[in-house]
Order: sequence, then structure tokens, then C-alpha cells
Amino acid sequence: MATATLGGGCFWCLEAVYQEVDGVEAVVSGYAGGHVPNPSYRQVCSGDTGHAEVVEVRFDDQVVSYRDLLEIFFTIHDPTTKDRQGADVGPQYRSIILYHDDDQKQTAEAVIGELEAGGVYSGIVTEVEPLDTFYEAEADHQNYYRSNTQLPYCQAVISPKVKKLREKHADKIG
Repeated sequence: MATATLGGGCFWCLEAVYQEVDGVEAVVSGYAGGHVPNPSYRQVCSGDTGHAEVVEVRFDDQVVSYRDLLEIFFTIHDPTTKDRQGADVGPQYRSIILYHDDDQKQTAEAVIGELEAGGVYSGIVTEVEPLDTFYEAEADHQNYYRSNTQLPYCQAVISPKVKKLREKHADKIG
């Protein structure tokens, strides 16, 4: 079992997408990349903790590769907007890849380089940093989309990302 830690806006969006990917065993919403130990959602939302909303994706790398997860990541969020995804604004919504080892770091840097060189994106601001500590978010933030699909935020923001996954990465859906 391997682990990826990614932030690209609201963690509910990433969680909903990765829960559909074949080979993903678990997705946990949480916080990482900051300086405050054991932060709460309210603290992270203040923008003062340094943490980003992230997901910890536990996956079988014999079924889905880390590179595959990154390709999905760059499909479902805008990596060119600093500290923002749509209406979600602040450093807690930044685009960030928190790598677990040198192989993940090299893969992340390679994928970013390929996207820039291929003209897919220009001016990628995604941070690539080592993971220090992952803090699991409160229980009401776990499985959020699956539990609240009819809420306006889920319909307006998360559902289009899930649809994009299904359209662009249908071969990776379990």
C-alpha cells in the first residue's frame, strides 16, 4: 500500500474524486503543510496555520500509479491560481503536493515539467514539499460528498469535478 498527500482546493472535492479511482483503498481528508499542531477546521479556515486542506490517498500501486493520481490531480483543479480554487480563497486552498519519498518528488516535478512543456498549463504554482505531518480532519469532513450530494456546494462545485474524472479518466474508475 502506498500513500499520496495532495491539496488542490477544498478537500471534499479531492476526496470525492479519488474515492472513485480503481486501486484507491482509502481517502482521508485532513490538513498538512503548516506549523500549528493538531489544527481544527476553524483554525485552518482562518488561513493563519500554514496548513492546506489535503487528502491522504492510500492506494495499491499495482493497480493505479502515483503518476496516474497526479494526472487526475492536475485534471480536476487549476494549478495556476495561487491560494485559490474557484470561490475558495486563502492559503488553505493552495495547490500542493506533499511527497513521501524522493521517487514521489521526482515524479511530481516531472509531471509538472511535462504539463508546462506540453502547453497544458502555463505558470503552475503547485508547491512540491516533503510531508511533515498529516492531521486527519474532523469526522464530519470525511466522506462529505457521499453523505451530502444534494447540497448546493456539492452540486455546483464537487459534482463537476467528479464528472470531469469520469470523462477524462474513465479507464481509471473502479
